[in-house]
Amino acid sequence: MIRVGLLSDTHGYLDEKVYHHFKDCDEIWHAGDIGNSMIADALENFKPLRAVFGNIDDINLQTRFPEDQFFKCEQVNVWMTHIGGVPPNYNPRVKKILKENPPDIFICGHSHILRVKRDVQYNNMLYVNPGAAGNQGFHAMKTILRFSITQHKIENMEVIELGKRGALI
Repeated sequence: MIRVGLLSDTHGYLDEKVYHHFKDCDEIWHAGDIGNSMIADALENFKPLRAVFGNIDDINLQTRFPEDQFFKCEQVNVWMTHIGGVPPNYNPRVKKILKENPPDIFICGHSHILRVKRDVQYNNMLYVNPGAAGNQGFHAMKTILRFSITQHKIENMEVIELGKRGALI
């Protein structure tokens, strides 16, 4: 079993509560718009980190992390990218890849809208967007997700609200 802490759209701000909520996680996955290298360093120093760069991330983060992460966790095929769209309205690049080889779980960020749902069009793939964990954007509540992967099953999906989005500094 692998316990995963998932977040996105930190935009250069890491809420200290993340450390508490992810303390029992084996890995942290970040679905882009990290914001700066200090956030990535802090997460990597805390737990193993898998991340993708987002549209606001600078060349340093674009060099450090890929646009797409395709990997297997336990027996689950995972695809994580930043800009994905929403079922059934995926962006054209994502739609093309999904038609060729849909993963078991597709993770994206960008919209700042928390959403977890099955997409029956792509082999009942689990679509996951953890919302936004940072203070920048239109979202009212900062959210992250926590879940487990055991063999071929995604289990114990938890939505964690970190609190209302703070004022921009």
